Amino acid sequence: MDRRNAFELPALRTSVAEARRQVVTLLHDWGADQETADGAELVVSELVTNAICHTDSDTIGCELRVAGALLRVEVADEGWASTAPLAHPGPVDLDGEGGRGLLLVDALSRTWGVLATTNGHGHVVWAELPYAPGAVARPERF
Repeated sequence: MDRRNAFELPALRTSVAEARRQVVTLLHDWGADQETADGAELVVSELVTNAICHTDSDTIGCELRVAGALLRVEVADEGWASTAPLAHPGPVDLDGEGGRGLLLVDALSRTWGVLATTNGHGHVVWAELPYAPGAVARPERF
């Protein structure tokens, strides 16, 4: 069964936890397995964090779609950053404080990329992950 849900959050650091909570709750309601929920939670956390830290957005949009055995996660910003996120991240300082987020997205996703928004003033970073049915524990840690 194909499913879709979208939500917006203010571009504030506190919204990262809310995005994770909404994604895990949604996947629980859709009957996803724990591995699907864990991967999606990490990916959305990284993508929302990047959108907040590297753009001048007021709001961040998040969309999840399931089609068969594939979960697509999209995070849209309002742009105005000097550059788009790199679709293939370069060298990372593994001892540094940041810079590993897109490497994590790359490791957890079958594929991912960056698109311009339809209005041309932002970016949509998307990732496709395996989706499997199962039982996700209802999030209580948020």
